[in-house]
Amino acid sequence: MARKRTAALAALAGTALLMVAAPAPSAPRAPASSGTAVTVRTDSGLVRGLRTDTHALFRGIPYAGPPKGVHRWAAPRPVRPWKGVRDAVKPGPLCPQVASPYARVSSLEEDCLVVDVTVRAAAERPAPVLVWVHGDGAVGGGGLFDARRLADRGLVVVTVNYRLGVFGGFGYPGLAGSGTFALQDQQAALRWVRRNAAAFGGDPGNVTVAGSSFGAAAISGHLTSPGARGLFHRAVLASGEGMMDMPAGAMGEGVPAYPHYTWRTEREVRATGVEMTSSLGCARRDPERALRCLRALPVKKLLAVPHIMNAFQTFAHGTEVLPELPEKALREGRFPRIPLLTGATRDEHRLFVGMAHDAVGAPFTAGQYERALATAFGDRADEVAAYYPVGDFPSPALAWATVVTDRMWARGAWAQARAFGRHAPTYAYEFADRDAPMYLPFPGDFDFGAYHAGDTPYVFEDADAQRRFTPAQVRLAGTMTDQWARFARTGTPDGPGLPPWPRFDPSRPVPHTLSLAPDRIGPVDYARDHRLAFWHRLDRRTTAPQAEPGEGK
Repeated sequence: MARKRTAALAALAGTALLMVAAPAPSAPRAPASSGTAVTVRTDSGLVRGLRTDTHALFRGIPYAGPPKGVHRWAAPRPVRPWKGVRDAVKPGPLCPQVASPYARVSSLEEDCLVVDVTVRAAAERPAPVLVWVHGDGAVGGGGLFDARRLADRGLVVVTVNYRLGVFGGFGYPGLAGSGTFALQDQQAALRWVRRNAAAFGGDPGNVTVAGSSFGAAAISGHLTSPGARGLFHRAVLASGEGMMDMPAGAMGEGVPAYPHYTWRTEREVRATGVEMTSSLGCARRDPERALRCLRALPVKKLLAVPHIMNAFQTFAHGTEVLPELPEKALREGRFPRIPLLTGATRDEHRLFVGMAHDAVGAPFTAGQYERALATAFGDRADEVAAYYPVGDFPSPALAWATVVTDRMWARGAWAQARAFGRHAPTYAYEFADRDAPMYLPFPGDFDFGAYHAGDTPYVFEDADAQRRFTPAQVRLAGTMTDQWARFARTGTPDGPGLPPWPRFDPSRPVPHTLSLAPDRIGPVDYARDHRLAFWHRLDRRTTAPQAEPGEGK
């Protein structure tokens, strides 16, 4: 039974979390290729970046020592200071990862704990700092994100590499820190920012941490982690999964239901580690000997285990890093009273349905829709089918994507906004551009709508998306970037020249959620549009969001 459960969790990661947040599935881009040298002194030594007429860019600066050998699956350690000037013009290495059909990047390099820093050439001092925690948990890196658009708004932007997949989330009996190494890396990067922001013109007393998908989930963990206290002063969570559960089959056929999408107990993570590494020739009765064997294995051999990278895209609670379940802590108000910007996309789940079915030439059928409803909702499936009749949608795939978007993603986003809004200044949004350019190379035709992570290129520069933007989408990207920058500067995303954006107040009949689309930026009744009252009635578990007047019919 335990073996089947571990395999199912591995399948979950492989089908559901793959390639959902990198803005371009290609090698890291160098935003600037020529300019003059500029040198900055960090606490570990001098670094030489590149200054153009518009920006200064520093790439591949180490914030922690190499997690190699005996330091694989250990807490990040300090950087060894260097003599002379370290070149910081070329991209640093990506952390170990496996290429996929939709993310043509790979790496075998463990010495990868680096940051990039982007600054406007004539930026004010001290400037607000924004730290970007990229999404996914098995591919990508900070160097893939071109932050010039944000820097143009007067921010110092730091993008972070951290350990991915099995290297960031591995657990094993007796292994301290099991399931939390990625979180520990991110906190080490935030401590680096606190020590070094001023050297780049940034204000260490005004740091915003922002992330999408897996990165936003990590931030919801940091909000409850003792090790992150005081390391940031505002947070942006885009498509965060920290308060989301998972119906059976929602993330792929055969994937079981689970009460928490992001969180696992330390025991579960360690059991997954034993199961996933059983074929590596390191089985030992003594866990310490087994770990020595595993740490000595070449990266390539670890990556050759099917699904091993995807099996560890969760975070372990009941640990020193996450003493309690973050969802519970957030729901009960145990987090800092800092300004929070939180939201989701209008059609979150279309990406996952499309990439598994219609967009790859395997259309999702009406029969599959009926079976999927039965798997997810059991004897309540007919009620869901009556509320979401397949004939009301252009295709069964879009019917199923809407069901899961509303039931899982929207309900989780709503719960998160309500939990935040009860205790801290909270601003909620929905990215609603249903013509957002699809940057992943799918062979089939599918209406992805405002899909998961489709908003990322509207804030970070992306050449492929930019070429396909309409003038209205260019204006939307400019507004969204202005809003993020305003939030990082002041703690509120509205201001002169920007659309009004009141706080999300859970006590109001319709708490303010700002819809962001090229043809309209304005309030939306998020709960009604995603039929949350129906889902609340259908499933009155204690973790369900509490219904409010106006939550749909």
